[in-house]
Amino acid sequence: MRLLSTKTLELQEFSQDRVPNYATLSHRWREEEVSFQSLEQKTWRASKGGIKLLKCCERAREDGYDWVWIDTCCIDKTSSAELSEAINSMYTWYSKSSICYAYLEDIESSDTTNLKNSEWFSRGWTLQELIAPRRVIFLDNRWKEFGTKTSLATYISPVTGIPLDILLGKSPLFTTIAQRMSWASKRQTTREEDIAYCLMGLFDIHMPPIYGEGSETAFLRLQEEILRRNSDQTLFLWS
Repeated sequence: MRLLSTKTLELQEFSQDRVPNYATLSHRWREEEVSFQSLEQKTWRASKGGIKLLKCCERAREDGYDWVWIDTCCIDKTSSAELSEAINSMYTWYSKSSICYAYLEDIESSDTTNLKNSEWFSRGWTLQELIAPRRVIFLDNRWKEFGTKTSLATYISPVTGIPLDILLGKSPLFTTIAQRMSWASKRQTTREEDIAYCLMGLFDIHMPPIYGEGSETAFLRLQEEILRRNSDQTLFLWS
């Protein structure tokens, strides 16, 4: 696993048995995100993505974390093997993080009544980033905390359709397949296949991503893998 130092802003590899405590970032991807390759360039700090990375590291340092995992720069996406491993490990990485910062750039702290209108709640990948971590802190466009997954659970539940007990820590594996599928039914992804890949962790499924196969084929492969491990017939409600 590759983590970013919140102090030196350098990447370091860790074996599974030596991973330190770390924070994670959940966010809506934009242009000018800092990639694995662009970390080596001196100009990344002035970009919008660079400012977001610096703010995340600053917040993590304040909370006592020396390491952070950020999907934009901690994965070398030019390596298909590494990307496949990351996609299959992402749910676990979020679940093992000490804290997850959910950065909602389109929300002001004084305007939590419009929380449901944030793009963050409409994206496919942020579903597992909400459910998997034990602790989620919500940050507004000024990086100020305005709530946690626990304190906002009664509001988040009707917005997302996710039951309170799941938001408060119960494993999603205790719910039906159809129920888990419903949580993602109105969410969107930039790459069409990701609408299937982003659900793998919720069903404890592992399969290689094949970009270019299309959303229907990707979703069919997901269903087949679910059927191999689960006899829950509610899956066919989403065929």
